[in-house]
Amino acid sequence: MTRAQQTISIALLASSFYLALYLQLVPLPELIQTEIVPVLPFWALVSFGAFLLFRLGFNVMTFNDVPEAHKELMAEIELAKNDLRGLGVEVD
Repeated sequence: MTRAQQTISIALLASSFYLALYLQLVPLPELIQTEIVPVLPFWALVSFGAFLLFRLGFNVMTFNDVPEAHKELMAEIELAKNDLRGLGVEVD
């Protein structure tokens, strides 16, 4: 199963579960049916957004600096400049 198929399957499962709740196919207390079920998609969307913001902030906070990669990239840039100078292109 590909990632897209898995995502579509989970989305269909969640939407069918919500539809069963919204159409009152699953018996729930009246308070939950009238107060919670109608706003459930909005709550899920806001929760998902908050999770993504937390994940982004955490990854930015724990981002590691990689000096070896910087040195390797600078060496590749110098090599490219030397190759271009050998071909007669002015670089700087």
